Amino acid sequence: MVNAVAKYQKYAEYKDSGIDWLGSIPANWRLNKLRYLFDFNKGLTITKENLEDEGIPCVSYGEVHSKFGFEVDPLKHDLKCVNESYLKTSDNALLSKGDFVFADTSEDLKGSGNFTHLVNNELVFAGYHTIIAKPKDATSSRFYAYLFDSKEFRSQIQLAVKGVKVFSITQAILRASDIWLPSKSEQTQIANFLDHETAKIDSLIEKQQKLIELLKEKRQAVISHAVTKGLNPDVPMKDSGVEWLGLVPEHWETTRIKYVAELTPKKSELLNTDNRLCTFVPMEKLKLGSLIKDEEKPISEVIGGYTYFRDGDLLLAKVTPCFENKNMVIANGLKNGIGFGSSEIYVLRSNSKVDSQFLYYRLQEDQFMELGAGSMTGAGGLKRVPSEFLNNFEFALPPLEEQFTITEYLNQYLLKSESLMNKAQSAIQLMQERRTALISSAVTGKIDVRNWQNPNYNNNEAQTELSQ
Repeated sequence: MVNAVAKYQKYAEYKDSGIDWLGSIPANWRLNKLRYLFDFNKGLTITKENLEDEGIPCVSYGEVHSKFGFEVDPLKHDLKCVNESYLKTSDNALLSKGDFVFADTSEDLKGSGNFTHLVNNELVFAGYHTIIAKPKDATSSRFYAYLFDSKEFRSQIQLAVKGVKVFSITQAILRASDIWLPSKSEQTQIANFLDHETAKIDSLIEKQQKLIELLKEKRQAVISHAVTKGLNPDVPMKDSGVEWLGLVPEHWETTRIKYVAELTPKKSELLNTDNRLCTFVPMEKLKLGSLIKDEEKPISEVIGGYTYFRDGDLLLAKVTPCFENKNMVIANGLKNGIGFGSSEIYVLRSNSKVDSQFLYYRLQEDQFMELGAGSMTGAGGLKRVPSEFLNNFEFALPPLEEQFTITEYLNQYLLKSESLMNKAQSAIQLMQERRTALISSAVTGKIDVRNWQNPNYNNNEAQTELSQ
């Protein structure tokens, strides 16, 4: 991809801004502070329990961080609501078109400075853990949005915030923030330019994201068919005798997991006094096909209260939503061949009847996941798949040699699929980097777009330009 800004002209004359992280700006631009250009307030002092399905839409810090960053439109976006009574008691938390909502806390430094701004005249409240910034001149709000989204503006916010695990942004930090401004006509031109250019980039990003989703769907379909029907389309079929399973290859055996794998192997294989190091795996370090092995602990320290496993065992999350996310893996490369982990992990140790890799793919099949999720007991975030369901799950098992063939086929297919997804993800990253560079260059005056005119590119021309 070509340099994001190489084809654009620069301003004829620049001056030193006097700010290290900003550098030079066009000679005709001026510096200011946010406190002179914005009025500030805070969002509603409420909790999640105050949110309803109907009423006045409300944007809280969670939506700013994860859903509606940069801009929010209640006509398009699905927002939770608050009771209309807040119109009488808390009208200072109401937003107007062009107002900004900053999240006042972030769990990481990168998220400090995350914001959204309202793009229409609909009634919307700013919710909990938010700061409202109202521009004194709302006609500049689109330019402000891009400026706030630039790495230069965000860097000064990130330098000012305080915290370790949670980073807090305050009204004082925002008020003291530097802002740099071209003329009003330039602000409008820059905003129009970025609206056009970022829309093209966003469209291409969306196409790559859709491609990734299609590849994931195809991946799942290929796995499901291979482990339930096999690879030979001409093989004679029979009724499995299991309602949801339907027809299976005639020579496959219907069995239950408990007959081919041991659930939760006994720790008696080890001694309580064993001081050898082992791999320790908290729940968050188990993902689909991935096991982060960066923690080690003495066996004697963890043997009492944690789940035991060894190299070659299949690990499967038992608790929602980790189970539904298919967080499972075959353990390998453990310290001393031994691991301990969260009690929310099931361990399956295959016997001579089943290849552990085949079982790993078999448990990714959609109906297994659906039935497992339906069997969960408990309440809310503590719902778990019962061991009885896992032990008694019925499935069709091919002969061992055929299991190896299916496993090898899936391994090769998934390598190709993963390669395509990685290429798509790399393309997304490059386009996101271009987007960031273009915004920063435009709002800091590194490029001059005063003479820019909206070109009438068709989709093919846009795609050609961005992919070079």
